[in-house]
Amino acid sequence: MTMNYFKHESAYVDENCEIGDGTKIWHFSHIQSGSKIGKNCSLGQNVNVGNNVSIGNNCKIQNNVSVYEGVTLENYVFCGPSMVFTNILDPKCKYPQRGSEFYTKTLVKEGASIGANATIVCGNIIGKHSVIGAGAVVTKDVPDYALIVGVPGKQIGWVSEAGVRLKFDDKNEAYCEKSKKKYGLEGDKVIELS
Repeated sequence: MTMNYFKHESAYVDENCEIGDGTKIWHFSHIQSGSKIGKNCSLGQNVNVGNNVSIGNNCKIQNNVSVYEGVTLENYVFCGPSMVFTNILDPKCKYPQRGSEFYTKTLVKEGASIGANATIVCGNIIGKHSVIGAGAVVTKDVPDYALIVGVPGKQIGWVSEAGVRLKFDDKNEAYCEKSKKKYGLEGDKVIELS
């Protein structure tokens, strides 16, 4: 069978994994059984992908990130260095909870970016094209295009698909030079207008 992805000699890929063309898996990383990784992804040094995890196309997972079972990443997700996912809400060593029936699911939607050392508490949805600032702790769902910072994470604004801070005019419209797109603010929601 031809391997159309790159795996560093120090990385481990268990049996029954699907890895898309052009993906790169770097030093000391481990891809566990049942995982599906899309095309053109980059998994940095010391990345662990848990059993049965689904990762979309064109994702970038930086060094020292563990994507645990129960976490799903859609296309174009960025996970900054040493950011943290969880999959159990009340971990206790004396009362172990092993197995997928105990895991609380997390969904990271298309184009979301999670900064270095941020923590995503399980059971939440990270909206498409949102930006989670470095060191933030996300404890609730994040709207599409939201900018979240702090501990606990709070929304301080909106960003474009390209991650540029949006400034809305008196018609509740904003334009992003980088993405070349127009956005509208409708109540507590940002939508793409063009």
